Amino acid sequence: MRLDGRRSSSNVDDRRGRRTGLVAGAGGIGGLIITALIIWISGGNPLSVLNNAGSITGNQMAQNYVPTEQEERYAEFAKVILAGTEDVWTEEFRKIGRTYEPPKMVLFTGSVNSGCGNATSAVGPFYCSADKTLYIDLSFFEQMEKQMGAGGDFAFAYVIAHEVGHHVQNLLGTLDQAHQEMARLPEVESNKLSVRTELQADYYAGVWAYHDNRLFNSLEPGDIEEGLNAASKIGDDYLQKQAQGYAVPETFNHGRSDQRVRWLELGARTGDISRGDTFTPSYSSL
Repeated sequence: MRLDGRRSSSNVDDRRGRRTGLVAGAGGIGGLIITALIIWISGGNPLSVLNNAGSITGNQMAQNYVPTEQEERYAEFAKVILAGTEDVWTEEFRKIGRTYEPPKMVLFTGSVNSGCGNATSAVGPFYCSADKTLYIDLSFFEQMEKQMGAGGDFAFAYVIAHEVGHHVQNLLGTLDQAHQEMARLPEVESNKLSVRTELQADYYAGVWAYHDNRLFNSLEPGDIEEGLNAASKIGDDYLQKQAQGYAVPETFNHGRSDQRVRWLELGARTGDISRGDTFTPSYSSL
């Protein structure tokens, strides 16, 4: 991506090196990340891995933390991408007569307190609607590249844009409505509604990419392909097959690889927020 000269967002709370007193248990974050990815991508509660966490004092962890040069580059990259989402969605909301309220982004290491409770970095990036904030441990980008084969700057940007997509849903009222419906539905039907919600966030990530490129000429050859590759590597079917050798469709709640690729690509090709209705079509046609 072409990002030289782009502004950085000021809506960033850098908590790297600070601890809540909770870190990943035996095996460390690196050992848990693939299993936790399945929990995250499969729609699990970001707080669920806390049952597998150990404790350590915040002072100990802070003293041991020294950001690498690569992590500093990731931090600046994330701030620039967040700024791009602010610019794009401010414009897109204006088109529909709404005012966009940018989310905050929290950078953390190891564990974090959020408006939704405590979480560890093993769950991957997540959005909390209670405090309108997305949370990310930047080591996740290295895990994407080294363990998932889903590296590249646009792939990393897609992760941020997807979480911002949930923020867009939150502002439009879609997210709260979906969560209320999921709470009352049987598990299988709730999972299907979750898939619809996640695919729309993928679509919104694509919409962001379209307009970010329109505004800033940010995309380079191969960028979209990086994002589509990442989307294919985080489909429920792909992750379940990697983890256990087979997929269980009724447990899917983020969508198959082909679905995630399709909706991300559609958003990136059209840039039209009105075409992102993943709730009306039949489930089989998604």
